[in-house]
Amino acid sequence: MHKHLAKEKRHLIHWILKPVKLVTSLVVLLEKIIIECQGLPLISGQNCDPYATVSLVGPARSDQKKTKVKKKTSNPQFEETFFFEVTRSSSYSKKSHFQVEEEDIEKLEIKVDLWNNENLGQDVFLGETRVPVKILRNDHIHKAWYLLQPKGNGSKSKSDDLGSLRLKLTYIEDTVLPSACYTPLCNLLLKSPDVKPISASAAHILGDICRERYEAVLPMVRLLLHHNRFVPFVSAVAALELDNTQEANTIFRGNSLATRCIDDMMKIVGKNYLAVTLKLVIDEICDSNKSCEIDPIKLKEGDNVEVNKENLQVYVQKVFSSITQSSASCPPLMCDVFRSLRHLACKRFPADPHVQYSAVSSFVFLRFFAVAVLSPHSFQLRSHHPDPEISRTLTLISKTIQTLGSWGSLSKKSSFKETYMYDFFKSFQEDKCIEKVKKFLDEISSNVSKESSGIEDAVVLKEGEVQKRAQGRKRLGKKNFKKRWLRVTNRELSYHKHKGKEALCIINVKNIQAVEKLDESAFNRKNMFQVVHSEKPLYVQAGNCVEASEWLEVLGQVGRCNEGRLATFHPSNYTGGAWQCCKTQSSSAPGCKPCTTTMLANLQLDIDCDRETERIFSLLTSNDTKLQNMEDACASMAVYQGPQREQEEYSKFTIQEPKETFQTLKQLRNIMEELQRQHNIRNDTTAQYGICCFISSPSSSSPL
Repeated sequence: MHKHLAKEKRHLIHWILKPVKLVTSLVVLLEKIIIECQGLPLISGQNCDPYATVSLVGPARSDQKKTKVKKKTSNPQFEETFFFEVTRSSSYSKKSHFQVEEEDIEKLEIKVDLWNNENLGQDVFLGETRVPVKILRNDHIHKAWYLLQPKGNGSKSKSDDLGSLRLKLTYIEDTVLPSACYTPLCNLLLKSPDVKPISASAAHILGDICRERYEAVLPMVRLLLHHNRFVPFVSAVAALELDNTQEANTIFRGNSLATRCIDDMMKIVGKNYLAVTLKLVIDEICDSNKSCEIDPIKLKEGDNVEVNKENLQVYVQKVFSSITQSSASCPPLMCDVFRSLRHLACKRFPADPHVQYSAVSSFVFLRFFAVAVLSPHSFQLRSHHPDPEISRTLTLISKTIQTLGSWGSLSKKSSFKETYMYDFFKSFQEDKCIEKVKKFLDEISSNVSKESSGIEDAVVLKEGEVQKRAQGRKRLGKKNFKKRWLRVTNRELSYHKHKGKEALCIINVKNIQAVEKLDESAFNRKNMFQVVHSEKPLYVQAGNCVEASEWLEVLGQVGRCNEGRLATFHPSNYTGGAWQCCKTQSSSAPGCKPCTTTMLANLQLDIDCDRETERIFSLLTSNDTKLQNMEDACASMAVYQGPQREQEEYSKFTIQEPKETFQTLKQLRNIMEELQRQHNIRNDTTAQYGICCFISSPSSSSPL
């Protein structure tokens, strides 16, 4: 058995405090599922192409995941991660994927099915294993050999002819206390962005002592996101990292606390953004399954490398265009983070004109879009792993997108290790790609909800000829329609008599309160929209419905963070002493129709802060020795002056101000002791359940 399988992770369930009793919610988590099978049957006298489906099966429903296909083997090994979550219907989460009642918990089963992949026909069932969840209630670490069984155990086939697998189930229970118990720890963590230096904060200390555990940062990120404290914290830790970065071309390339936090944030906040931007083109690539191999060594018999190159180029262009035209859909919080990174990078390396772009592209291209293209199933863009041929196509596209994304931040031509990749990139017009990448990075790193720092010029988001009709004050024009050149940047909306002429009117985008369609009956004209701002509404007619939709999207996104956004609007105009839509006579009356909500701008994160804080407490508790070593290091550095011969363990910590860090550590220690006391008081309450499932093959050298 692999040594790493012995490592157990704590998975937590939320408790909700009611006047009389605690109401529990049940979460079942299967993680790090490792399947190694032996002796699978031959198909037509040859080894099969097996894959496994892993399911959590309950009354009248199931949730299923699928592994990759392994080629030509009867002893496959699958090392993949799946998550299943089950929540009681009376629990905190109302968005659970899999809800059960308390009496149905023991009816759950863990089911593993083995299949042979048939490219041109129906897949062949090879065998299954079922394990009831109820056996784990009395056996927290369950280990057993399993012979694969016929489907439903109803066939007369001999089960010992179907092969075998090894199964290890680890049952973990943990208690989440009432909210009041977590207030001190939560408050201490949320104060982290204000601590100087940031390395002395509780959140940074957590990341420091758990730096080898990538997933340890996630509960902290969720907590900071929920309380709107993420941007100041990640800006502070990014600044600390940049202080220790000597070369601009290595900016944000490592696995640091800042990069880990931003990675987790993008996965949480950017989920819908990825779907809007990539899902359609990823579906097309996976469903059409055109050959795109351009490596001469890997070409199949009958393949035409020129045709494959053309197929790949079409796919890359579609993905690249989808990304570079998606700035209006980028979530505001991601824009806030990117703008902060850009500002910090320019401040750290003022002589490098490209660093402002590499600071952003290293995340949005290399760590976000390229990774999602490479593994669409991990980002819910596809339900299953793609087959090997499609995976190869996605790999080539991902590599291309990474390089195209980096072009905007390079001062010299890109170089490639593989000759076939170098030849392929000759088909791209580098100057045009650089222009598109830079424009996209400019757009997503502009934060119009805050004052501009003056680092970059205003970015033009859209401009074009329209028909304009202003209502009210003379500075907005006469009450009739005239051709005007409308222009919107990340800072202001303006209209001009002609393109290139001085602005006749300028509206700061911070003053935009709503952007909505206008009823056709208002002026007997189609394709009209209105910009409601601090003055009177600005009425605009676009050339066609497509143009109108584009203006609505861009203007809606550019003012998405404004504090004065309206909840309602009037879909018609005010004339004859009344609003024509609702007949209200007051010109300042609130709107009669709800404003359109922007999904990405109004993202609601389903985060249980008590559950996340308990996870952080568990992490701190399991790293108590490191906390003590950090305290000792602070004490040593504060007492003794001059060069220190620090222990090897001390050198793993970031300690800039030992006294400040020591004070935070003492606060953490006191809070942890009180939380542990509360756990001891409640350790006889109803248990909650978490399951980690490890499946492997028999091995005489590594017994269970």
